[in-house]
Amino acid sequence: MLQTYVDTGVVPGIISLVSRGDETRVEVLGRAAYDGPELQRDSLFRISSFTKAITATAAMLLVDELRLSMDAPVADVLPELAHPVVLREPDGPIDDTVPAERPITVRDLLTFRLGLGESDNPALREREQELELHTFGPPLPRTPLEPDEWMRRLGTLPLQYQPGERWLYSTGSHVLGVLIARVSGQPLEEFLRERIFEPLGMRDTGFTAADPARLTTAYVGDDVLDPAASSQWLTPPAFPDASGGLISTVDDFHVFARMLLSGDLLSPAAVAELTSDQLTPAQRAAAVDFLGPDTGWGYGVSVGGGRYGWAGGLGTLWSTTPADGTISILLTQRAIWTWPEDLFASAPAW
Repeated sequence: MLQTYVDTGVVPGIISLVSRGDETRVEVLGRAAYDGPELQRDSLFRISSFTKAITATAAMLLVDELRLSMDAPVADVLPELAHPVVLREPDGPIDDTVPAERPITVRDLLTFRLGLGESDNPALREREQELELHTFGPPLPRTPLEPDEWMRRLGTLPLQYQPGERWLYSTGSHVLGVLIARVSGQPLEEFLRERIFEPLGMRDTGFTAADPARLTTAYVGDDVLDPAASSQWLTPPAFPDASGGLISTVDDFHVFARMLLSGDLLSPAAVAELTSDQLTPAQRAAAVDFLGPDTGWGYGVSVGGGRYGWAGGLGTLWSTTPADGTISILLTQRAIWTWPEDLFASAPAW
């Protein structure tokens, strides 16, 4: 079935992985680019929003160590968010605001309920673009801002909803990245490398391609979005995108997914929270067009139907079924919003 998508040119290549227990099945098909070399099992992909689960894991490491408290105001570490204001009406002018009813908390960031995210308010979206925050959509082009300046500018935006009121994708992950760096006293990539990637043996995962020769080309439909030879992922970013900026391989991310099942890095309580639905029925209903029916949100992952996982905008799909330990990963180079509908149903199954 997957070979058909390569043969008909829907995607230049596909890597699929499915595992359960000690058995893993991997299929590598096609090329790294339509005019490129054959795809390899260790080819590098832009895993996009898979990054969110890794960022959430980093935050929960700090929670486990009592260096972060879930319900503490983030303003203790991010003073830029000390005095948030909220639009009087979600679709109203951005200068018509009221004070926030309560502080933004760490939990709000993890659950994407800080009140700010992918907005349907044109004025708010325009202002975000003017500030070069680049929080809406794939990280291309990257924001040129360093984390402190990015945070300062974000703090000038009004929230669209009161903290805790509404699920909005996915500014919470961006802010978490800055929070983790400040609490740990390390650049985000250094913290991720020392606390997650190196302990798990994820040698090919980072914000910069570990080996440029193995990097795939990214496409939107048939059009090149980010060519491997001149990719923005060949140089370190000014702002490490904790929402969607990581590069990885199928085996590296499989190791991470297995860690969430085994709990090797996090406490059982932290894993349970991360992989459990945190939304209210009203919040799930308001997010149904984005998350789908009967689906909620944990920390960096969607939760529903006995599974958790997520999709990456530049062409990746992941799910874990904790009841039987099945992990399914699909990596392509074609942006997911240009996938044919049946490709979503083609993720590998046991």
